[in-house]
Amino acid sequence: MAHAPSATSAAVKKAMRLTTAPIGAAKLLSRSVLLDAARARQTQPGSRLYLTSVSNTSASTPQVSNNRAILFPGQGSQYVGMGRDLYETYPIARQTIDEADAILSSMPPSLPSPSPQEEGYLKRVMFEGPQEELTRTENAQPAILTTSIALLRVLETEHGLDLKEHCRFALGHSLGEYSALVATRALSLADAVRLVRIRGDAMTVAVTDKKGMTAMSALVVRASKLDDLVKAMHDIQTELSSTGEIAEIANINSVVISGTVKGVDHASKTLQFRKIAARAVDLPVSLMEPAARVMKDALADISFKQPIIPIVSNVQAQPIESSYDIPSLLVQQVTETVQWRQSLVNLHSQQQYNISDYICIGPGKVICNLLRKEYPLDTIRSVSTVEDILQWKL
Repeated sequence: MAHAPSATSAAVKKAMRLTTAPIGAAKLLSRSVLLDAARARQTQPGSRLYLTSVSNTSASTPQVSNNRAILFPGQGSQYVGMGRDLYETYPIARQTIDEADAILSSMPPSLPSPSPQEEGYLKRVMFEGPQEELTRTENAQPAILTTSIALLRVLETEHGLDLKEHCRFALGHSLGEYSALVATRALSLADAVRLVRIRGDAMTVAVTDKKGMTAMSALVVRASKLDDLVKAMHDIQTELSSTGEIAEIANINSVVISGTVKGVDHASKTLQFRKIAARAVDLPVSLMEPAARVMKDALADISFKQPIIPIVSNVQAQPIESSYDIPSLLVQQVTETVQWRQSLVNLHSQQQYNISDYICIGPGKVICNLLRKEYPLDTIRSVSTVEDILQWKL
């Protein structure tokens, strides 16, 4: 049965057609002088320094690692000030953030959104906040994506990181899958920024429309406590007329519960009191079927390339076989369980993969810290600031 195109679908397609203005190239400066100056920046607050890519023969021929994966964080890793040191230090990061900002400011709202989209808005909310504004789903998602790609591009230009040569797999947690797609050249940054803004808007509207089911909370729980958590949730559900339920196991240390505001709040406090789990963050996402329909429209006209290295799908916990599968998997990802834990287990334990070297690229250190708890003997590195970049070695 044919359906007439919706206003939402038309707005989505209009947003996806917009383009950005070209951005000028940065000047080449002396690498050694600038790196020395960058290390001294803390003694000169307020000064600005821009680093650019300079060829370094010794750094451009590192040893290839066949057991390395690159990881990107999802929503919840945002914080006020994210990306500011990058923007003030590296031209490639400045170019990346400016490009994303220009794209967002040129987009008409794909769905009703409380966020203004004037030029410079993304930078302002990333660098200055307030936290409440940055945390809104429609703002957090493009901010995290942009910061992650800015960090990656600095490593590529300054330290010769080549994903095709130095990494075997890429994966991202939920939103982070879009970062992985950009990183592996399967999706352009411009299209990714538009998509995640539409995704964030759609999720916000879906939550707003579901007045009785708008609460979702992420918990931190160790593997040894998972059975206790399931039993405790059963007890909690019998106590409440409006119940909470386990909606998603994001990884071995993280569980997401959803339900009514009262139910989720009661469950979180009870689990914390029993020392089963700690409440990490309240998530503004729930009952995402309407958002999935919006994303299906948004993805319809997007062309994906084959990734330069395999991406592990959030939905399947296995490498994506073909670029033709990417749009449908991104739609499914909105409503289905993020198979993060199983993805890591598969990469770590399967003999044909045997991944034991992880690079976590993006704001914050949440996924890096959780990995260290799960795989304490593995090589796990986080790159989220200029300081991390200056200490980087392949």
